[in-house]
Amino acid sequence: MTAPRERICSALDFASWSEAAPFARAIAPHVGMLKVGLELFTAEGPPVVRAAAALGLPVFLDLKLHDIPATVEGAARSAAATGAALLTIHASGGPEMIRAAVRGAGGRVRILAVTVLTSLDAEALERIGLGGPPEAAVVRLARLAVEAGAGGLVCSPHEVAAVRAAVGAGPLLVVPGVRPAGSATGDQARFATPGDAVRAGADVIVVGRPLRDAPDPVAAARAIASELG
Repeated sequence: MTAPRERICSALDFASWSEAAPFARAIAPHVGMLKVGLELFTAEGPPVVRAAAALGLPVFLDLKLHDIPATVEGAARSAAATGAALLTIHASGGPEMIRAAVRGAGGRVRILAVTVLTSLDAEALERIGLGGPPEAAVVRLARLAVEAGAGGLVCSPHEVAAVRAAVGAGPLLVVPGVRPAGSATGDQARFATPGDAVRAGADVIVVGRPLRDAPDPVAAARAIASELG
């Protein structure tokens, strides 16, 4: 059985490794994964993935690649060389792009397809041409991505149960938009508590600001693990 803390991925949402490192060292013993996103990766490049991995945890490289298949294949190949365990692409890039990412990864990094960003609500989806309720768009993209070879999916807590029902037990489901009860929601339009997300079918929950901005991040991580336990 997975230990509760191993389900928690702590986002390193900082502008530099010098800012991120003290937080990462403190939080690493209390979570199961560290996430390097666009802000930190753009500032520091591949060495920051290696620095985070040196703390002894898998690294989730959240770059959300979305480009022509050849470009994404090359980017996935480069990402695999960093030692990252997970890499995100956008499912909306289509099946050829997803297959290209899987080829580039070469089995060294698991490709996760992002379905619909958690910052988007039904009105925003309508404006960009993804009509219907968010759940319909998410499930459609989830099926497409898994059929094209993605090893996992990123979806909001609101759709995780429907996605799990649609794709089965195999794909890893990574769920952002997680906010402990009483936390500020920030720019998240579709969110839930950690416990609700896991009960709905999430394998991994991504927690950013509720840990980074907590007065005591370690205590906050322990509280989330306790909720999951």
